[in-house]
Order: sequence, then C-alpha cells, then structure tokens
Amino acid sequence: MDLLKKKELLVKKFRESNTAKNEAIIQAFLKVPREEFVLKNYIQNTYDDHALPIMASQTISAPHMCIYILSFGRFELGIQKVLEIGAGSGYQAALMAELLGKNAHIYSIERLDLLAEFAQKNLERTGYGDRVTVICADGTRGYPDLEIPPFDRIIITAAGPQVPPPLIDQLIINGYLYMPLGHPGLFQEWIEAKKIADHKFIKKSLLSVGFVPLVGEYGVSEY
Repeated sequence: MDLLKKKELLVKKFRESNTAKNEAIIQAFLKVPREEFVLKNYIQNTYDDHALPIMASQTISAPHMCIYILSFGRFELGIQKVLEIGAGSGYQAALMAELLGKNAHIYSIERLDLLAEFAQKNLERTGYGDRVTVICADGTRGYPDLEIPPFDRIIITAAGPQVPPPLIDQLIINGYLYMPLGHPGLFQEWIEAKKIADHKFIKKSLLSVGFVPLVGEYGVSEY
C-alpha cells in the first residue's frame, strides 16, 4: 500500500474516532509530509499509528499523539509565539506552524546537536524553515534569548517529574503549557498548566501517555 493511501486511511480513522478537535487540524496533518521527518529505513511505516525511532534513542510520536497535542493545545488564531521543548525530527513543529499560519512563529529547543540539525534540515526542506527556529540548549531552563519570550503556548514533548519553573516564567498570563508529567519509563499524565499570575499556575490532567525522558536541569539527569 502506498503512503498516500495509508495517510488517507489514517485520516478516516481520526475522523471516525473524533481524534482531532476540528477539521483545521486534519488539514494540517494532510498538508505536512510526515515521511520527510522519519529516517529512510522507516518511510514505509510513516503512517502506521505508533511512534518510530529517529536517532540518539529518541522517537517521533505516533500520529494520533501528534493530533492530540494539537487538539488539546488551544491553538486558536491570534497565537504568535509557541515554544516547543524537544524538537525531535521537527515534525510536531511543522504541524503547529501549518495550523497557526504565517503570522505565528515556533521556537523549538533541542538538547542534542544531532537532532537539532536533523530537525532544522527537515523543516527547511519542507518549507517551514522561515516559521520555525530550532536551537540547541537545555530546554528546561527556558529560551536563552530573553528578547523572545513571553510565549502564548509552551509544548514539552518529553516526560519530567515537575513543570519546569523557568518555562512558567516565560509564559504569558493566561497562557498554557502542556507536557507529560510523571516518571519516565512508566506512563505519565499529559497535563495542561494555565498560568494565572507570576510564578503561579493551575493544572489538570488530560490523558495517559508514554514519552521519553525530559533531560535537563529541571527534568531528569542523563540516562
């Protein structure tokens, strides 16, 4: 079965199960070529609905999880700046850029040089390089260029034991942060944290997930 057919069948499944919050998310998924963000050895598995390895023991999330992130993320028009912690292959950033349009910019932090370079090349090749900036740093400490924050939304795509305080500080009041909260290696809770005042937020659990560890000063130690 060719990739286009697999993609169409997956979209049919998403529509029937109401996985996506709205049609705009489905259209973003259709527009972004996921096959450009996976390793060559796994291209035929691009639209299998499970995570795939990329490099350095990291993964690209399953398509349904990528859709959930968009659906829960309150990505409405008017959002201008999004911070992503964990660039991976760049695919989730491309989806966010496609969904939010050309007036928004995605800033993505990746701790591994190899992956940061991989993600940036993938984004440039697929036409999202001007809307997504990838840097290499400890994402748990926040965006290092302090002229860029605050952010409307922050997405963390790795599991940690706490919501990193520096990231809450870089969120606008009434902005939202999303992450898998819990111990790596087990299932975690995908949570929504709403900033209600300086250094203060309220959180709620949305669903059970399984993600790779969030490594950094406010995450877990090297593994």
